[in-house]
This record gives sequence, C-alpha cells and structure tokens, in this order.
Amino acid sequence: MAEIETGFLNPKNYVNRELSWLEFNRRVLGEARDRTTPLFDRLKFLSITASNLDEFFMVRVASLKDMVHAGYKKSDIAGMTAEQQLKAIAEKTHELVAQQYSTYNRSLLPALEAAGVHVIERHEDLTGEEGEFADRYFMEEVYPVLTPMAFDPSRPFPLVRNKTLNLAALLKKKEGEGELEFAMVQVPSVLPRLVLLPSKEGSCRVILLEEIIERNIQQLFLNYDVVTSHPFRIMRNADFSLDEEEAVDLLEEIKKQLKKRQWGEVIRLEIEEKADKRLLKILKKELSVEEADIFEIPGALDLTFLMKLYGLPGYDHLKTPSHKPQPVPALMNEDDIFTNIRKGDILLMHPYETFDPVVDFVRTASRDPEVLAIKQTLYRVSGNSPIVAALAAAAENGKQVFVLVELKARFDEENNILWARKLEKAGCHVIYGLLGLKTHSKITLVVRREEDGIRRYVHLGTGNYNDSTARLYTDCGLLTCHPLIGEDATAVFNMLSGYSEPLNWNYLSLAPLWLRSKFLRLIERETRFARAGKPASITAKMNALCDKEIIAALYEASCAGVKIRLVVRGICSLKAGIPGLSENIEVRSIVGEFLEHARIFIFENDGSEEIYMGSADWMPRNLDRRVEILFPVLEPLKERIRRYMELELEDNLKAHVLQPDGTYEKPDRRGKAPVNSQEALCRLAEEAAALERKKWEPKENGRVFIPAAGEPDAQ
Repeated sequence: MAEIETGFLNPKNYVNRELSWLEFNRRVLGEARDRTTPLFDRLKFLSITASNLDEFFMVRVASLKDMVHAGYKKSDIAGMTAEQQLKAIAEKTHELVAQQYSTYNRSLLPALEAAGVHVIERHEDLTGEEGEFADRYFMEEVYPVLTPMAFDPSRPFPLVRNKTLNLAALLKKKEGEGELEFAMVQVPSVLPRLVLLPSKEGSCRVILLEEIIERNIQQLFLNYDVVTSHPFRIMRNADFSLDEEEAVDLLEEIKKQLKKRQWGEVIRLEIEEKADKRLLKILKKELSVEEADIFEIPGALDLTFLMKLYGLPGYDHLKTPSHKPQPVPALMNEDDIFTNIRKGDILLMHPYETFDPVVDFVRTASRDPEVLAIKQTLYRVSGNSPIVAALAAAAENGKQVFVLVELKARFDEENNILWARKLEKAGCHVIYGLLGLKTHSKITLVVRREEDGIRRYVHLGTGNYNDSTARLYTDCGLLTCHPLIGEDATAVFNMLSGYSEPLNWNYLSLAPLWLRSKFLRLIERETRFARAGKPASITAKMNALCDKEIIAALYEASCAGVKIRLVVRGICSLKAGIPGLSENIEVRSIVGEFLEHARIFIFENDGSEEIYMGSADWMPRNLDRRVEILFPVLEPLKERIRRYMELELEDNLKAHVLQPDGTYEKPDRRGKAPVNSQEALCRLAEEAAALERKKWEPKENGRVFIPAAGEPDAQ
C-alpha cells in the first residue's frame, strides 16, 4: 500500500470529534426548531438532544477530564489537547443548552398551549382546584416515598446519585436566630415525573412532579421555615476503565464498576436559573464543580420528560404517521425460512421491512430437528428479547448453542449480564467478549443437516439483534446459505471461541485483523483508476467518520479526481469542499423519523462495482479495538442498495450538507421536487409488499398464481 502524503495529515485539515458531535446534536435540535415538523415530533427531537447531551457528558467529557487529571498532553487529530477541547466544549454546550431552552420556552410551550396542552411550569400558577389535587396527590402518593436529607456538622453532605433530579433547600429554625441550614430531597424516579391534572374534555393540563414536591416541601421540615428551594441535577463520570488483564472474572468486575458509575466525579451541575447564590455556593463547594460546568437553566431541568409528553394518548394528529414495517417479499409464501434462503440471498432493510425474519430465523432453527448448532454474537438486545428466548429454547432442545455476549456494551452491561446468566442456565455455551476488544459484529450461523449434507445458513447485519430498536433504526441485513460465506462464518466463531484462524478468507473481512487495510486498499484502488483516467467513485454511508488514516486516503483520492459522496449521520472529522484537499468530497447527514444506522460502502472499481455492508464505522475504535465484520452484497441484490443510497443522496428535506466552514446547511431545493428519503423508502417497501401480495390473491376462477421455478424473488 502506498504511503499517504504527509500534507494530508496536517491537523488543520481535521475537525475535533467532540465538536463535530455537538454539531450533530445541533442538527437534531434543528428538527425541534423546524416549524414544518409536527408539533409532538418536535418535542421528541428536543428530548433526544437532552438525552444525547447527558451521555456526551458522562462519557466523552468525562474521558477528557480523566486525561487532564492524568497530565495527558497528546493532541487529537485536529491538534487540540484535552484541556483545549474541554474549554471549547464548555463554550459550545452552553450555547446549545441556551438554544434548547429558547426552543422550549419561546416556540414549543406556546404551540402546545395553542393545541390545548398546558404545561404548568410553576406550582404557583395552579388553580384552587388543581392546588387541592396536587396537595392530595403529594400526601397520598409522594410523601411516603420521600427521604429528606440534612447537612450539618453531624451529618455529611448527602451522596447525590448520577442523573437524579433533586430539590435543594435552605432552612431556618422557626424559633431562635440560628444560621441557615442546607437540606435536600431526591425527586423519586419510581414515580411518574409528568402528573396529569384534572381538566375539562378537550384540554390537557400537566405539571412536573418536582413542582408538586416544592409546593409541599414545608411538610418535610416541620420545625423549620423553608427560606428558598430549587431543583438541581448532576452528571457524573460514567466512563469506567477496566483492567481486563487484572480482572480474574470479567463478569464480576463489570458488576463492581457499574456500581461505581453512580459515584464518579461530578462533571456537570444543572440548577434552576436565578437560584439563591448561597445555595449554589454550597452545591458548588460540596460537589467540587468547576464554574464552566455549572448550567443555570431557564426552565424545567432534564428535558427528557418531553418523551413522556410525546407519548400522551390522543395526539396522533400532531405526530408523523407511524410506519408499519412491511413483510419481506421473498418470504411472503408458505415455505419455511431455510427453503426461501436456498432460493437465493435475501436482503433485509429495517425498519422499512420487518425484523421478524431475523427472529424467525433463530426461532425456527431452535425447533427444527435437522438443526445441529446455532452460533450468535449479541451486543445490545431488547428488554424481553425473543432471540434470547429462542437461543435458550434451542439449548433445551439439545442443540449446540454458542453465544458471545458482549458485556462491555456501554449502558447495556447490566442487561447483558442478565441475559448471559439466563443463557448459561439454559445450557448455552456463553463467552463474555474477548480480552481487550469489544465484539461489535452482528452474525448468526445455523448449521443444518440436509439430504445433500451439512448446510450453513448465515445472517449478517449492520445493526443489533434488538427487536425494539429495529423499529427505530435504519439497518440492513443479509440472509444467505452461500457455502463460502458459511465457511467464513464458521471461521469467525472458531476465532471467537478459541485460537483458530484460517489460512485465508473467502468473502468476509474482519477488524481488528485487516479491515483497516481492506478499506485503505479499496480507496487506493479508486485513486489509481482516477489517475489513469478511468471511472472512479466512492459512495459510503456510516454513523461516524473520524479515522485520520482513512480521511487522509479520502483526501488523496479527492485530489486524484475520485468523486466521493458520503452520508455520515453523526461525527465527521473530515472537511468537505476545500480546494486542493477535498473539492470532490460531499458529506451529508440525514436526521429524520428513524435513526440512520446502516453502514454501506460502494466502490466503482472501473465499472466492476463492489458493494459492502458491515457493522463498522470509519473510526479508530471500530477498525482497531473491536471485532467487526464487513460482507459483500452480491448480484442480484446490488440494485436495491444503489437505489437506497441514491434516495439518501437526493434527500432535500431531512438532509444537511457539510459546508467548507464546518457548518451544515439544508440543500437548496429551488426547482427540485421535495425528497424525504425515509418516507420514500417506506413507500417502496409498502409497494413491494403489496405487489407480492397481489401475486398470491385468488383469481376469479379460484386459481392462485404460483411463480415459476427459478423466477427471481421480488426484492
């Protein structure tokens, strides 16, 4: 492989990943600010920005603070030290939060009022009848759950849990002079935060739980006068590092670390705007919070409650109509799933098409007497996973079942520990990931005895085996019994469970072994073709792009004349449209009803186009520190992927185009028909299913059309 020119590696040619992520969250916020977006969808998007920001602080900001504490001085790809990044992040996040609350206060609350939904922001604004209801609700439902906590010389400052909402108060004894005393009470997360008030038909009035508690806070401190009280919330460092070499039992070590997550360093304090300065001073001192990490909030803290508001019944007319995932045409017959896979590879596109075939694949295998073994990797699964249930049933039915459960899936560790234990009890052979690596690949192998011998069936995907998120995330999958892919799948599981590595691979490429070099070779090949005056282009879609070596190779390709079109949902450290660097690179980000999650890579290859899908983004962690799989899309399925990508590149409603100055703008729609790629893909799935359904409808003479043997499956 040719060396990349050093000029392409200059830090000035790159964007810091954290600042790029904040730009992504700003794009999500843009959907909440867009008045053409249905009102309740705007609430949902604003809630998502708040949830995103919480995770950003707990993981990314936390990691940077750890670097500063450790004296780590190395710069990132954009030439910024951890300290410089924290300073820039503080400035940008304060701007973002100000924008969030401007959207909430000035736009969404008035729009909700107009729609008959009244969010009572201050308990003082309750009517007499509502006040009586709130007081009764407090005494009957809330008061028994609360635990007021004092802080004085005999009692240390209360331990404040991560992400919890609390009320802090200054108290004064009813008798005598005495100094002001501090106390607090946690707003219980076991109770609904959104409380519906009695209201007339056609109207909805709600108040937040903390307002009801604040209204009645005197009941918690009967011997005191409450001088002032304000809600506050903290974020703690939740990015735990694990010394796997020292961890004798990975499972137990992760359990311990999960408990520590609640008590990590405080990295963010949110408090009601215009809070009493004396109160703020105590919190700042006792929580050891820096000034830059204090956010004075002009409204309700923790806007994730808006997702509950979004879920209120009776307001579907203020939401985007929900899409029902469609059946897969190739499976709309009476044949079992194995018979259908033998007819030809089957492409799955979620959530446009249903996730049911993936569940059915594992479930059918668990019951089929001819199935000998099932092997699967699990990264994130749903709370009541039908796939886990099917794997457990397969083991109980006497089949060989091997499952790699990745315990290091951030914020899903507890869930995965639970499932791992359940699978072990059922008789599955379970391993908990690999030392020093996260297993992020999505692969299932079913080994079946058939008349002509052993046949291997494989599912490969870009998204998790999670039936819940499959309704919300855009992902692709492949069902195949291609013998050579089956061989590779066996080799993958042998590597995961033991020490076996094949001498050569047929179709699959793996990280961290050689996926990086594979991508670099493919990019370099397009560069060579462009220099030779041959057709050369790269079209790729992913969640994030921040690998320096990959970006430098793309810059080189651009300068050689390769046309590069990228769809990058989130982080993008590449600069687009810069003369002499990236004038042939276009980057767009789609933020729509579904979360864009698929990874697709198309290389023109001088007219012999190659298309790949996989689980890896172009990030160092995916290419160097995770087990990832890249797999090819073969004919006749390529055309559907081409169409999929062309629609995303034509999107002018939900797409944002990266500008040379690092900002994102909506495409110019003048003279163009409006295109929402997600809506278009929903329609295509509906039309394909309707067409296939029509084939099987009884005709007037009572006969049913049966496609001739060998007729291509409707895709």
